[in-house]
Formats: sequence, structure tokens, C-alpha cells
Amino acid sequence: METCYKVFWRELIQSLDLKEKRFGFEPEVTAKVSRLPKVRIYEIGISYYGRTYEDGKMALELFGVLSSIIYGVNSFVKQSHISST
Repeated sequence: METCYKVFWRELIQSLDLKEKRFGFEPEVTAKVSRLPKVRIYEIGISYYGRTYEDGKMALELFGVLSSIIYGVNSFVKQSHISST
């Protein structure tokens, strides 16, 4: 679910009622798109060459991103559960 790149048709994204403004965008958009009929999600590999610490890798930023993602998923799940009851 967490990726560097996501590609969508503009009309598809504009049709979604998106709430998240931060890192929670990815789980929210993935969940909402996966529920649409006749829409399939494809995973396509890309080449990636990661940076080393000498190149300026900042591994500690990952912890902030992960905590934001977890917060976003929890918020989305709670909202989905409340609206479905």
C-alpha cells in the first residue's frame, strides 16, 4: 500500500471524497479505490537504487512517516466503522 508512486486517472481521483491532508492520503485513497467496482489496482516494479548514509540517507525520518501512516489508517478505519453503523 505504501509506495513512492501512484498513478490514477484524474477523473477517478476527483470523484473520491478524500479527507486526509497528510501522510494518511495513501491508505485512504488505496482503501477507497479498492472498493470501487470495475477498478483494479496493479503493482508494477520500478528500479530503485537507495542512498547510503554517506549519500545523505535519513533513516530517522521513516519513524515520523510510519507514525503518521498508522494514525491515518486508524482514523480512516474508525470513520468507516462509525459511518457504516
